Amino acid sequence: MPSAWPCSTYYSDRGPRLARERQLLITGGTVVDQSGSRRADVLVKGDAIAAVEGGRVLRAPAGADVLDASGCVVAPGLVDLHAHLREPGAEEAETIETGSRAAALGGYTAVVAMPNTSPPADSAAVVRQVLQLANGACCEVLPAGTITVGREGRVLAPMAELAALGVKIFSDDGSGVQDAGLMRRAMEYASALGVVIADHCEDASLVGSGVVNEGAISSALGLPGRPAVSEEVMVLRDIALAHVTGARLHLLHLSAATSVAAVRAAKASGVAVSAEVTPHHLALTEDNLAAYSTAFKVNPPLRTFTDMMALRGGLGDGTLDVVATDHAPHPEEAKDTSMCEAAPGMLGLETALAVVFSELNFPLERVLAAMSWVPARIGGIAGQGGPVTPGSPANLCVIDLARRWVVQPGKLASRSRNTPFAGRELLGKVRHTVFAGEPVVVAEEAQR
Repeated sequence: MPSAWPCSTYYSDRGPRLARERQLLITGGTVVDQSGSRRADVLVKGDAIAAVEGGRVLRAPAGADVLDASGCVVAPGLVDLHAHLREPGAEEAETIETGSRAAALGGYTAVVAMPNTSPPADSAAVVRQVLQLANGACCEVLPAGTITVGREGRVLAPMAELAALGVKIFSDDGSGVQDAGLMRRAMEYASALGVVIADHCEDASLVGSGVVNEGAISSALGLPGRPAVSEEVMVLRDIALAHVTGARLHLLHLSAATSVAAVRAAKASGVAVSAEVTPHHLALTEDNLAAYSTAFKVNPPLRTFTDMMALRGGLGDGTLDVVATDHAPHPEEAKDTSMCEAAPGMLGLETALAVVFSELNFPLERVLAAMSWVPARIGGIAGQGGPVTPGSPANLCVIDLARRWVVQPGKLASRSRNTPFAGRELLGKVRHTVFAGEPVVVAEEAQR
């Protein structure tokens, strides 16, 4: 349960209140969830939604807080299946506290923390540590577990033990599991446990020392390339293994048109596969690297315009299920070096929703589905993703779709500053975020 007002854009002198005393009215907004869109006020009591009233305005109970949602969308809180919060081990880049603050400011009420920490989340002790650190965070933080011990791709992690602690997603993210036989055994265990295998699809033997997409830009810059086929062959391998084992497979941060085609064919044949795409792969291409800025270095790399358009098409037709941030903070010194030596990765939690709104002309319901209730369903995250109905947990965000704002790295909540969208004007901004009934983000103007 979060402490009172921890992530507000203003500082409140209110002390913590007991859950049974909290009452909150969100008024003037348009509710959008799985059931559609309707004008309604939302009353929250404790950590649950008490009433959703359209046709007339609800009155705030005595002592209740009121959040103005006039002209805004009231939606289920966003859910991110793929964020790097760095703790334990790399607190100079991010902590669970700063990462969850960034998440709340971006409208997220739940994030899955990737297990490539130091030490990695390959044991019950590390998973328990992450869960303990998440107490009092600005959103729900759910640790993923590794597929293999140490993420070394040699021995399976104790998946049953981690699943007993509530781990629902297993991944060696940062590197793919190269041994097909080992991955088959992991999927067989995952199928029996009812958990999800989430793979980083790159064949290391094809990647080699590549740092950017293999193609015209890598040649022009004189940099070794990471070919799209390195992703495609592992996507095809994992789909085949999921078909054989019956495991639930989730493909992380796809970047290539050929991968989209493979997922589309797999779904048509009945394979239990889901897939995600990042905001940066939807909005940027290898051409952004022409100025040799390490801000645009990421794995898998930014690819061609054709790839980007295929990813957009895949998201639009449902081949790609989820927009996930792959939030990857790095301290300045890790990026302020040569392209070959720079750490790959970008911030994403605070900008993801606005990047998608700004770049894609998609229906609002499709965007929210891909960023809220679909990832909640894939990740088995109870209480997240709506619907906005009486009795449901009060995990909500209020979005001003007309708000334009400029990304200023120094004003982001993350401990790091490595955003590729610095200086870019974006459309759409989260006005308020409510987690477990508590307003953890409140727009400054709401208090004037």
